[in-house]
Amino acid sequence: MSVIVAPFRGVSLARSRVYCEQLTRSRARNFYYGLKLLPEPKRSAMFALYAYMRLVDDIADEEDGRSTAQRTADLEAWRLQTREALAGDALTIEGHEVWPAFSDMAQRHRLPHRIFDEVIAGQRQDLEAVRFDTFGQLHDYCYRVAGVVGLASIFVWGFEGGAQTEALAVDRGVAFQLTNILRDLREDATLDRTYLPQEELAAMNVSVDDLRSGRGGKNFQELMRFQIARAEAFYDKSQGLEARIERDSRPTLIAMTEIYRQLLKKVACEPERVLRERVSLSLFSKLRIGWRASRAR
Repeated sequence: MSVIVAPFRGVSLARSRVYCEQLTRSRARNFYYGLKLLPEPKRSAMFALYAYMRLVDDIADEEDGRSTAQRTADLEAWRLQTREALAGDALTIEGHEVWPAFSDMAQRHRLPHRIFDEVIAGQRQDLEAVRFDTFGQLHDYCYRVAGVVGLASIFVWGFEGGAQTEALAVDRGVAFQLTNILRDLREDATLDRTYLPQEELAAMNVSVDDLRSGRGGKNFQELMRFQIARAEAFYDKSQGLEARIERDSRPTLIAMTEIYRQLLKKVACEPERVLRERVSLSLFSKLRIGWRASRAR
């Protein structure tokens, strides 16, 4: 079922915030423990931001049996509702419980509206079979689905440094997305989504069929070492971001980054593991990372 069809006209801001937190807790396996470190009202704002991103991702997901045409129509309806929520009183929008909290978040923290146009454009790319010829094309996709999330987050957290800090936030988001891509390599390939550039697969003599069937070997390991080094480079490139955001938000960014870097390290220790299972961190590991990050205030 589409996430935008149920009418929720007149939902209160309080009810909307509760909905966003519950959704984040149930779906944000790697973000929730970091977001809990934020003070209010930033914590509720980030729950609303995550809920919005999760819901728009669900619209583009074909697992519920909707056709590409229906998902395209749903994304367009969501885009129009997003514009309405950004421009006015979200309590009057028919569509979803998320809108009051989303509208409050975006208006309170003055998020650039272009962010959400980019997010929806990125989801449109996932409606069809995904193939990128070059890293430039992959980077554009990562910017739309993750870089702009990093950008949106620093507007909620508060930051200094202007465009330079915005660029660091985008690079951190790209690093997160590259990590996700490596972790989900085989699962995505079975869904006809191959995010790694075709020219790089060809250069390493690795085929999409190899990814689907879980065939590893020397060529695959060489490919993974190259991809892991690139992701690490984006983490390194975005160093200094923590010092540019407001102090009360730093523990959240530190925790989220450490969780993703630990995921990447697990992949690096055994690259062929991504061909067998979805690499993840234990709940204890995430809680420990969150505890350490909380001491960085």
